[in-house]
Amino acid sequence: MYYKMEIEKVFQELGSGPTGLSEEEAAKRLEKYGANTLEAAEEFNILQALLSQFADPLIYILLVAAAFTALIRHFIDMWVILAVVIINAIIGFTQEVKAEQAIRPLVALAAPQAHVVREGRVSEQESAELVPGDVVLLASGVRVPADLRLFEVNRLEINESALTGESLGARKDTNLVTQEHPVAGDLHNMAFMGTLVLSGRGKGLVVGTGQQTELGKISEQVRRVKPAPTPLQVQLANFSRWLGYAILAVSAVAVLLGLALGRPLAEMILTGIAMAVGAIPEGLPVVVTITFSIGVKRMADKNAIIRRLPAVETLGSTTVIASDKTGTLTKNEMTVQLIWCGGHTYRVSGVGFKPEGKIMNSDGKTVNLQEARALELCLLAGLLANESRLAFDKERGYYPEGDPTEVSLIVSALKGGLDPDTQAYLYPTLDEIPFESDLMYMAALCRDTRKDNNLVFVKGAPERVLRMCSLVLSNSGEEEAPLEEPEIILDQYRAMASEGLRVLALAYRCEPAAVTELNPELLESGLTLIGLQGMMDPPREEVFQAIDQAKRAGVRVIMVTGDHQSTAVAIARRLKMVEGESVPVIAGQELERMPDEELYRRVGEVNVFARVTPLHKLRIVQQLIRRGEVVAVTGDGVNDTPALKAAHIGVSMGKGGTDAAKETSDMIVTDDNFASIFAALKEGRVVFDNIRKVILFLLSTGLAQIILILIALLLAIPLPLLPAQILWLNLVSNGLQDVALAFEPGEKGIINMPPRRRNEPVISRLMAERLVIIGIVIALGTLFTFVWSLSRGYNLAHARTVALTTIVLFQLFNVFNVRSEKISILRMRLLSNPFLFFSVVASIMAQVVIVYVPAFQFVFRTFPLFILDWILITVVAITVLAVVEGEKALRVFLSTRQAEKLL
Repeated sequence: MYYKMEIEKVFQELGSGPTGLSEEEAAKRLEKYGANTLEAAEEFNILQALLSQFADPLIYILLVAAAFTALIRHFIDMWVILAVVIINAIIGFTQEVKAEQAIRPLVALAAPQAHVVREGRVSEQESAELVPGDVVLLASGVRVPADLRLFEVNRLEINESALTGESLGARKDTNLVTQEHPVAGDLHNMAFMGTLVLSGRGKGLVVGTGQQTELGKISEQVRRVKPAPTPLQVQLANFSRWLGYAILAVSAVAVLLGLALGRPLAEMILTGIAMAVGAIPEGLPVVVTITFSIGVKRMADKNAIIRRLPAVETLGSTTVIASDKTGTLTKNEMTVQLIWCGGHTYRVSGVGFKPEGKIMNSDGKTVNLQEARALELCLLAGLLANESRLAFDKERGYYPEGDPTEVSLIVSALKGGLDPDTQAYLYPTLDEIPFESDLMYMAALCRDTRKDNNLVFVKGAPERVLRMCSLVLSNSGEEEAPLEEPEIILDQYRAMASEGLRVLALAYRCEPAAVTELNPELLESGLTLIGLQGMMDPPREEVFQAIDQAKRAGVRVIMVTGDHQSTAVAIARRLKMVEGESVPVIAGQELERMPDEELYRRVGEVNVFARVTPLHKLRIVQQLIRRGEVVAVTGDGVNDTPALKAAHIGVSMGKGGTDAAKETSDMIVTDDNFASIFAALKEGRVVFDNIRKVILFLLSTGLAQIILILIALLLAIPLPLLPAQILWLNLVSNGLQDVALAFEPGEKGIINMPPRRRNEPVISRLMAERLVIIGIVIALGTLFTFVWSLSRGYNLAHARTVALTTIVLFQLFNVFNVRSEKISILRMRLLSNPFLFFSVVASIMAQVVIVYVPAFQFVFRTFPLFILDWILITVVAITVLAVVEGEKALRVFLSTRQAEKLL
């Protein structure tokens, strides 16, 4: 609460003064308060990451199955099962995301050195050694080393955008802050650790160090926040658990049934293991990881770098995007957009610091400055009454040196055709009055080399500059009329401000050549108002289309910003995030007093949150999640890190984002393009679709194997498949197709579908129905070929090889069924996914190898097949295509009939 206290009282409270602490006292306080550093993140635990790969119910079942096969001395089956478990663990471990390192970049923001006054002498100290009560000197380009209560400033301006989200530099003074519940951006007499001094000088008293600073509080929030599990993680965990229960139950029932029918115990244990191994989709964890990885590659091609694999799918199910404004929805580059002078309003095209654009009149025609002298003088005033400059290099392009607002005036002059170097030569500066918060204006005295007189140019807050003016300039630039109705000018200023513009007034006065110094008292009256220039941090051009795409995709976009309410609403209106005359907005002060229950209710209807702190942003995200939303948070500042971590997916900007935001986020947009998020969102939906296809493909085989083994048990015939053969089928043969399904391109119109419900099961009703149909067809077809083989007098190894090959070919045909839930394979291009076609060919070759190569015959107990066997197997297996195609056609017919009835 030091911002509310007179500086003398703050000195008294902290036992210090303008001359600082003694070295002895500083040492005592360092021991008491600790180093001025942020706590480091916990180390990554490799062993824990490795063991977590085995923490899955399905893996537990496989390990138990391996133990039982060892007990009955089926060692080949045991090693095959263990090999599957180990391969899954290795792949999962190598894909494990690096440990959370969000704190380290925050630590990097702390300034390494600071200029400190101790015992009346200025010395350079390690920032880590600062203590409450130290006096710190600030200068341009310095990073603030601790939280300071300012007691002396000279044109001090600090860039706090990384902390508060506000795009403009914060002007600092020493006046008391009297408002209740101010946010960080309102504390004009404070400087915060990690922020950057843009210009000016100042002295401040250290009032907070280390974890007690605003930056330290943010790092503590990041540490405490638990990342929200993604919808797919939750659903796959539930799916694995219930599938595990079902597999154990069915296997136990089969073993008990066999024992009741008089089957030997060893045979029934083998049967139970075969059923368990057959039902478990061993390849699923691997394929999910590979599908995510493919999504990562596709997203990287579209300028979205994924740092955590599950984030790939989460994007596809996102229902709310809570976006920062500055640098995310906007360019974070102040741009003059409107100019009013001589009774006319001009629009300025182009955005950012790149000096490309035009100045146009109300008819949309480019203005000739020779015909609009007032406009020329307005641009000239903004160019000369200026302490900043526009810089350029090949890597960064155009960038500001100094105040971005002042640089926007330079850019508008360039767009009007005024060259800064030429004008500086024609009007050399003789004297300046720098901007001071008390004055609320800046003035420059320039020599007019062409007329042998001097000109005073003034720019500042419109209310202040108007009080200094008695005349107003006409459009010709030659006539000056009395300023009799300043309220008209103020109305114009308010109209521009209502559009979210920051407005500066510009004025001038001719002075004799003998006047070479400026006197503030003589500027208090007698100036001529030239006009107004209104600038703002404009929306990114591509964001307009992205917001429209979001609406069509059923995704709600809300703005959560540290900027002012009027600016936030203006940007939201431009982007059509809000509509109507009255826009519901929640500001930081209101949020400070609002209980969670009320916030829970209001986050469902409010799309703009302004002047928020990091804690406010975190609360907003948490209440959205509580409402059942799948939340993505975009941001680029340190202030965004707690919310980035708490959300289901955090999205940071690659170019303008801080390291802290990048390290905390799940996805980095490398081109800072909001529209890239929607390209990634589409890929996220494709990923989930493909995972569903893989699950249907794998479970249909598993269900078929369960049905097959149960029927064989009831018919008292030998087990059609051995555990090792089932693992071959599930992991190697099927494994090629399920990996290929991960490369399926997205189906048409997927981006225009609404997001899937958070609690939507992995297996839809349609999938479940089709799963049963396919399972029955494969089981009966395989049983038929197995019984046929035995009836022809084949030995058991030969008959099992026929059954294994039948089920392999069934799945080779079935993989084309699962490419789409509704579209017929006849309407899909065979080579739209070339990986799938080649995987089928590779599977056939692999099956031929284990059937005819002796070494594989030994491991998998197979027998060479005859030509007649292959013909019968192919004819039987192709029936799965006919059955599913018929089922798809029936569904289309029934849905068409239902639609006709509704009409």
